[in-house]
Amino acid sequence: MTTWIFAEERQGRLNPGALELASRARDFGSVTAFLVGSGEPESIAALGDHGVATVHHLDTGDALPSAPAAAALAGLLSAGDATLVLFGPGNTDRDVAGRLAARLGRQVVSNALDVAVDGVVTVRSEILGGTRSVTTEVTAPAPAIVITRPKAFVASPAGGVEATVVPVTLPDTGRSGSAMVTERHVEASEGPALESAPVVVSGGRGLGAAEKFAMLDELAGLLGAAVGGTRAVVDAGWVPYSYQVGQTGKTVKPSVYIACGISGAMQHVVGMKGSSTIIAINKDPDAPIFSIADLGVVGDVHKVVPQLIEALKARS
Repeated sequence: MTTWIFAEERQGRLNPGALELASRARDFGSVTAFLVGSGEPESIAALGDHGVATVHHLDTGDALPSAPAAAALAGLLSAGDATLVLFGPGNTDRDVAGRLAARLGRQVVSNALDVAVDGVVTVRSEILGGTRSVTTEVTAPAPAIVITRPKAFVASPAGGVEATVVPVTLPDTGRSGSAMVTERHVEASEGPALESAPVVVSGGRGLGAAEKFAMLDELAGLLGAAVGGTRAVVDAGWVPYSYQVGQTGKTVKPSVYIACGISGAMQHVVGMKGSSTIIAINKDPDAPIFSIADLGVVGDVHKVVPQLIEALKARS
């Protein structure tokens, strides 16, 4: 039984989510990757180190990759014995998965938190804002096409595997493959990346104003943390969308998550509840955030955070 995973490089760097997919896929047997990008040796080595035996590499150059990638992958899968194809939550992943499903006449199961293969493929996901857990059994002919949630699996090296690279010819997809990438813009940022930071300090409407995020920036600097926010503060224009943690933002799983002035709406909680330790600061003792917090501080965030900053400065 073979499980395929979709992997993408952006500007020569492998999307780390592909390594999470590989780590879970190797539990089911042989793992094959379909890699879209320049095919850097570092990317191939990383995939091999995480259990991928074969890498089918497609370089789409400056073409928008979704259409040619779906066409090429469909051809490879039609000639193979794949049981399952795993995609991450990225935009290209989702686009290719949808196009692939149309070409193969299969359904797509999305937002997976876990996948199991025992005779049939079963997928666990959540609905209704994370309040209900659902298990979906895929009874259609193989391969099952599954899109996972961010951080659904942990990337863990298997060690010692050198992947075999198989070049894939760029298919002719006509007008659907004619879109070209003419320019790329990388958002400037400082400090750790929100998705991979070991500590995240997030703020909500309880901060009261956009300028109050300055104290969270200071706290994050002392902790080596990234700064996040709720959908409410993003919608209010206090911080950019890149800060948003939640169902329609980013999913984070840091070692420590500090929620400052956040009530705990389900839309936010689904994006951070997997954190190892959750610390909540809120003046409302009945705030829902305390129901999932490992440590709760009932107090005014404008007093508690400055005191925490002073204490950290004193220790350093």
